[in-house]
Amino acid sequence: MTTFSRRGFITTAVAPLALAACGNGINSKGASTIDARVDSALDFLYSDVEGAQRLGDTSAGVLVMPLITEAGFGFGAGYGRGALRVGGATVDYYSAANASFGLQIGAQQYAHALFFMTEEALNNFRAGPGWAAGADLEYALSGQGDSVSADTTSALDPVIAVIFGQAGLIAGASLEGTKYTRIIP
Repeated sequence: MTTFSRRGFITTAVAPLALAACGNGINSKGASTIDARVDSALDFLYSDVEGAQRLGDTSAGVLVMPLITEAGFGFGAGYGRGALRVGGATVDYYSAANASFGLQIGAQQYAHALFFMTEEALNNFRAGPGWAAGADLEYALSGQGDSVSADTTSALDPVIAVIFGQAGLIAGASLEGTKYTRIIP
């Protein structure tokens, strides 16, 4: 591999990581900033997505990532910070980092909330290593006028992820994994 192609490969791999960190609370004022963003994200979610309030009311806890920024060009990455709420109170702070590889190009920002529908799912998440690749998640994508129903899914799915507030576009297909890590802001 020539010096130029090695440099190009490294640039292609590192650039999405740098872009993904933009605007996600790095060097922020810590917990109060995250809590304010989580409050705003929950207000938006509950007012914009029909059925989301019912999910929040019936869940054992909710992890809210108010801003995830992703960018990709072959290799992709994303980052965000949020809070785990139980009974409306913040109990832990988390970062979410994801990496992907595949035919993809673009950048996007979005918010998501993980509703833990059972105490067991919540406890497993808090005690576990934090990887989530979609195996135990039910995704509910929301658009204008869509609704999310907790009636049938809560009995079948221990964790429901609602993605909302999307802006931007990543086109293509990729393999992706997300790592949630407990942090001290």
